[in-house]
Amino acid sequence: MLWVRVAFVVALCAHTLLAQASVSSGPMVGFADMREVHLWVQTTAPARVAVRYADTAEPVRWYWTQPQMTNRDDGFTAHLVADSVQPGRVYRYELYLDGSRIERPYALLFRTPPLWQWRTDPPPFRFALGSCAYINDPPYDRPGKPYGGNYEIFRAIAAMQPYFFLWLGDNVYLREPDWNTWTGIVHRYTHDRATKELQPLLGGCSNLAIWDDHDYGPNDADRGFWNKYQTRRAFDLFWANPPAAFPDGGITTKFSWGDCDIFLLDDRWWRSPNNRKTGERSYLGEQQLQWLIDNLVSSTATFKFVCIGGQVLNPVARFENYATYPDERQRLIEAIRREGIRNVIFLTGDRHHTELSRYAEGDSLVLYDLTVSPLTSSPNVNAASEPNTLRVEGTLVMERNFATIDVEGPANRRQLRIRVFGADGSLKWERIIPAQPR
Repeated sequence: MLWVRVAFVVALCAHTLLAQASVSSGPMVGFADMREVHLWVQTTAPARVAVRYADTAEPVRWYWTQPQMTNRDDGFTAHLVADSVQPGRVYRYELYLDGSRIERPYALLFRTPPLWQWRTDPPPFRFALGSCAYINDPPYDRPGKPYGGNYEIFRAIAAMQPYFFLWLGDNVYLREPDWNTWTGIVHRYTHDRATKELQPLLGGCSNLAIWDDHDYGPNDADRGFWNKYQTRRAFDLFWANPPAAFPDGGITTKFSWGDCDIFLLDDRWWRSPNNRKTGERSYLGEQQLQWLIDNLVSSTATFKFVCIGGQVLNPVARFENYATYPDERQRLIEAIRREGIRNVIFLTGDRHHTELSRYAEGDSLVLYDLTVSPLTSSPNVNAASEPNTLRVEGTLVMERNFATIDVEGPANRRQLRIRVFGADGSLKWERIIPAQPR
């Protein structure tokens, strides 16, 4: 009997050691700036992880991140920082677990934004965007036809070689067994993040995210969701965004690339219930709204991209459009007009269809709202009946899709080239938006 017990302990230890050497998902590139790039990985058990990286123009000189230990309390995730980088460079990198290099069958690359100010015209660059990524998990899904599909869309996005990808909310779909417990929340992120088709996109460009109701909590969840501090903690662990603007609040933050500022907003943390009949009606909340207006006023960027989970410009007051909170929506539009802020582009998701909306008050105020949805969730095939009077003709897409935006042209003729693609990478439409004179 003693020998049996010894053999069991030895076998258990061997299994544990073996498990420590495996990767659950990643590596993923996160927030990148001129002097620092954030990287992320998840393991299946405690492990010592590190990344080795080199400038592709100087491939024999390697640098290391500080190693990190993953642990169960943090979902076995690790955040690593490459801090020996220079502006405007492309780096290749390698992942190491417990001292062993982990091979990946795709390129592992990250890049840093350029230092162009006072030197050259702003350089061209491309980024991609999308929302609503449902990954099937049959034991916990609703019965019937699977809600998710076309996971090959992630490979199509990676093939476009964007400098970064913007996840515009509903990036995971918490189910009924998930949102009330830490175990459930971590299971959902772990399950979805491990999707095979997703890995090349995670490893080959920066990934930055906002959330909407389904990665924040239950459907249509608002400021009253009791477990929002745990879903906020999971968001911080599983994404590698810039530091949040309000440490004690939501996920609001900002980053820049080239001559563009990108604002990542939170449409859940301060949101009053959709159906509440008394009290103030809040969508972004006063603190976040004023933060956004302050930063838009201060921005010297050519284009200012404002990322929000729900549609901003669509005037149809249904579902969770900003139009269902008309007073706050009007305050934001009025502030942009009165402050003379040019070239504001809202990037939104949520609706399970894609469309470009344009709001204009003569030549003094022109706003755009590019809604891109869904990635892998089921599309809304009835969207054509919604009377969005601001919809740009020919831009409605009612299938799984994503978009790319090329920021291009010399400093005095900058423009956006917007393209929308189907899940297989086929082009659906293309539009050009020239920058307004500032």
